[in-house]
Formats: sequence, structure tokens, C-alpha cells
Amino acid sequence: MKLSNSTVLVTGGSSGLGGATVRALVEAGAKVVIADVNIAAGEALAAELGDAARFVPTDVTDEAAARTAVDAAVTLGGRIDGLINCAGIVVASKAVGRQGPHDLASFTRCIQINLIGSFNMIRLAAAAMQAQDANDAGERGVIINTASVAAYDGQIGQAAYAASKAGVVGMTLPLAREFAKTGIRVLTIAPGLFETPMMDDLPEAAREALGQMTPFPARLGKPQEFAALACHALGNTMLNGETIRLDGAIRLPPK
Repeated sequence: MKLSNSTVLVTGGSSGLGGATVRALVEAGAKVVIADVNIAAGEALAAELGDAARFVPTDVTDEAAARTAVDAAVTLGGRIDGLINCAGIVVASKAVGRQGPHDLASFTRCIQINLIGSFNMIRLAAAAMQAQDANDAGERGVIINTASVAAYDGQIGQAAYAASKAGVVGMTLPLAREFAKTGIRVLTIAPGLFETPMMDDLPEAAREALGQMTPFPARLGKPQEFAALACHALGNTMLNGETIRLDGAIRLPPK
């Protein structure tokens, strides 16, 4: 898939990993639909990027909103070539803590947004991709999800988050196999510790300490590094059905 003149939908595209990916795609000549619940940030980014970007307020767990975002991508570029799922939340709580059992509502919300929300976008985007013509390589579209190294190395207090991301990893291969016959590739990126809005509330000393946990480079990952891998995955036709750890060789300790 060539990025130039392609149309890509990015969920969680207003900031963080999604925002960096939106910028990289536009720089490469793509048209991008920014789908996010953060209206102010999404509108500001779209205004900054001009005609190549459009913001659509999107709760990925809502079927109507998700369908509207997919339709917006088709309208913007005449087709939807890529979906990159970056929308997600973090929940940190022990299964049984000092205040008692894990709040079930927060566990459910984490699964709903990170896993079910990703699948909601996938099923709708894939349906639109299957209805369009294939390119010269036989591709009709590419889907890239965002997991986490917590899917493999979940720490104490990450039961909800790790479970949601493990679900994303687990559906990657079945979806790639299902969509192979129509020329749609499915991939997942599992980042390690990255500079994202989730880290913004931490003191600088804490951020540096987290970065030092990564063997090399001993720092937090940069959103632009995630974006670079996502752009490469869109263009590399042989990448399919795989989860790629982007983590500087980190393996999270128990806590």
C-alpha cells in the first residue's frame, strides 16, 4: 500500500501515539480522518493539517459513531485504505486492594474501550474495505491495532489493562486469516513505555526512572517512533497476522 493519496482512519488520533501517526501520514501524502472523543484537540489538529485531515468526534464503543467515522474516511478519499486503532485507556487497580475488590465497572470500561472498541472499528472498516477495488498488489486495506507489552508482561494492578490488550493480540491472527481472501492485512503493535498523555501527570523524575527500565535505548519511546513503524507496516505487504513489540527489549517486572 502506497501512503501517498491513501485514506487512513486513526482512532485516538488527537494526541499521543495516534496524533503522531496522523502527522506522519499527512506528511507522507495521505488523507486522514482523526477519530477521537477529545473534540478540542481533534479540531485543532485537523485545522493545523488543513485539507488532508478531517476530525470526526468518535466514541469507538458506539456503533453509530464508529460507522460515521468510517463513512467520513470513504467520503474524504473515495475509499478507506487503512485503519489504525490507537484509542485506549489505562486502568490500574489490584483485583483485591485495600479498599476491597476491583471495581467491576472500571474493569468493564477498560475492556469495552480497548478491546471491544477496537473490534467495533475493525468490523466496520473491514466491511467497507471489502466493498472496494484491490490495488495492484491485491490489497483492499490494512488494519493496525495497538496493544501493549502488558499483554505479555502484565504487572500487579494491570489485570484489566493487560486483559484488554491480550485480547487485541489474540484476535490479530484470526482476523488476518479471515480477511486474507479479500486482501486485507491485520497487524498489531505492542509498545513498551512511551511518552504519551498517560505519562503527563507523572513527575519528571518518575518519567526518567521509567525510561531507565528500558534496556536500550534507556528512555521512554517517542510517539514518532510508533508512527514510523505504523507507516512502514502500511507499506510492507508481507507484514500480516503479527504482533510487533516496539519496546527497546523491556520486560516488565511484577511491579
